Amino acid sequence: MRTIFNCFDTYYKSPFGAVERLTPITFRLNIPHYVNAVESSIIMFRPGYKEKVKMLENKGVQEENGEKFTLFEGVYTPEHTGLHHYYFAVTDNGGRKYLKRVGASEARPNEGELFQLTVYDEGMTTPDWIKGGIMYQIFPDRFAKSVSAADDIMTPVDRQMHANWNDIPSWQPNEKGMITNSDYYGGNLRGIEEKLPYLKSLGVTCIYLNPIFEAHENHRYNTANYERIDILLGKEEDFRHLCKAADEIGIKIILDGVFSHTGADSIYFNKFGRYGENTGAFRDPESPYRSWYSFINYPHEYESWWGITTLPNVNENNPEYTNYICGEGGILQRWIDAGAAGWRLDVADELPDEFLDNLRIAVKAKGEDKIIYGEVWEDASNKESYGVRRRYLIGGQLDSVMNYPFKECILNYAKYGDYRQLVDGVMTIIEHYPKPSVDVLMNFLSTHDTERAITRLAGQEVGWNDRKWQSENSLSPQEYAYGVALMKCAMVLQFFLPGVPCIYYADEAGQEGYKDPFNRRTYPWGNEDGSLVSFVAELGRLRRSSEVFAKGTMRFISADEQSCVFRREDSEKGIAAVIYLNRSPKAKKFSLQDTVGDCLSFEVMRHGHRDKGQIQLSPFDYEIVFLKL
Repeated sequence: MRTIFNCFDTYYKSPFGAVERLTPITFRLNIPHYVNAVESSIIMFRPGYKEKVKMLENKGVQEENGEKFTLFEGVYTPEHTGLHHYYFAVTDNGGRKYLKRVGASEARPNEGELFQLTVYDEGMTTPDWIKGGIMYQIFPDRFAKSVSAADDIMTPVDRQMHANWNDIPSWQPNEKGMITNSDYYGGNLRGIEEKLPYLKSLGVTCIYLNPIFEAHENHRYNTANYERIDILLGKEEDFRHLCKAADEIGIKIILDGVFSHTGADSIYFNKFGRYGENTGAFRDPESPYRSWYSFINYPHEYESWWGITTLPNVNENNPEYTNYICGEGGILQRWIDAGAAGWRLDVADELPDEFLDNLRIAVKAKGEDKIIYGEVWEDASNKESYGVRRRYLIGGQLDSVMNYPFKECILNYAKYGDYRQLVDGVMTIIEHYPKPSVDVLMNFLSTHDTERAITRLAGQEVGWNDRKWQSENSLSPQEYAYGVALMKCAMVLQFFLPGVPCIYYADEAGQEGYKDPFNRRTYPWGNEDGSLVSFVAELGRLRRSSEVFAKGTMRFISADEQSCVFRREDSEKGIAAVIYLNRSPKAKKFSLQDTVGDCLSFEVMRHGHRDKGQIQLSPFDYEIVFLKL
């Protein structure tokens, strides 16, 4: 039976997804013949503005496979950028009915949601160098330690250095009941540089570094000085040398920018007097930094990030602060000049639009190839924060975002076989985001803020269990083996769906762990899971072997609880790839004729051509077929 309307299908809405401003969009409705529809219209509006009604032309009765329907068709051309919503009205002999979104993509004559249309700036682009590449996220203290560099460093007295690289991170409160995050392992920039050949073997083309600037907790999200590398990581010359060495082998480095707050223990705030008795906003009412902060009752009451008094909020639009970060020669440009290829912005939803506008100007002044990612946990196209509808992805702000929606879809499919969430969730994000942003999405399975993927997939649910429980629970050998099988399935999706796979350091080595700080354990050098490392290297090789993964479109061919098949296609280059995934514990066969379709030639990449035109996969296995169109 013909669907009335499906926003994922280009028969009904063409072009698919978000569009540039002034792009004509063709809409089609198939109304069942028995409804006796006489007219139809699309109602389009932008939040805060009046609705616009566009009548659809009655193209007459059509027939397909013995089924009759009335086809309505029309073209709408959006004149404004931003978020739009739409629905349909159909008039028949019995009156008017409204068709809204039911489920992920279809219109039905029920009370549902409105369809979304994202309209972005004409000519919007994102950096090409990262498309088709592979990202690797590093928590600097925990990845790799160069002994030669560490020998030159005196550990500050208020930091405790683990003697054993493989220790569990400290998690218990001190005698005052405080979590100090003062334990370190000594990972440093030279250590990362020494491991560049390893990262290259995985196919990595970009390293995303968690904060590296001077700070007095191991996560370094409480910045103490934006102008200095933290003492345990090295010096500015080490960062410059790392960027240069990485660039020579085709790897670029992006930095973590924490601009919504600073540390209370910082040169700017100086609550604890580390930087002198009469300096900083807390200790000197005449400090040049005082206007950066919002004091309620000076100096002891002030606005802080989520009420954490060690993280005082800054007024991002304060002219002095904006200029310090975004001005010519400011922090953003200074570290790009030192070798950074762009920035990931911490808590982007807490950065006001005006600041993001200025930030983009500063970054892109150093080259359009410099990239800007934002930390956004929800659908960034319709995100509201603090009562403001955000405009991250319509041009003029972010290039793209951390893709938490994909993470949830992938992990829930790998673990539970939730294929509806996989298909609907993936396609919804691809539909809502501009294509240039989709091509560079940061696709991860774990981060420093979430459980390790293998623990999420095979371990006990963390629920409300406290840190003590988390410290005592790890995967049994049986759970680990099952987790590796599911992890491989999840990584296939991570590597071949639209966007850029971002490997959280040591995920590929089989590292496990619940929430912070257990998800921040060290890379297990010498004890890594070699088979999993090899598997990831193979995924990297296959991804880098075809340009289709750089900008190719996406559609699901089939999906159920046991398996899924999807297609990436670049019609301009005349290439495509079909990815087959078997997430079940049983062997699975796929028909090449049903999944490949018409093409000039194809190449089965991993297991070779199978008898009788079939792809046969073992449990928890995958295959890729590359096509020439």
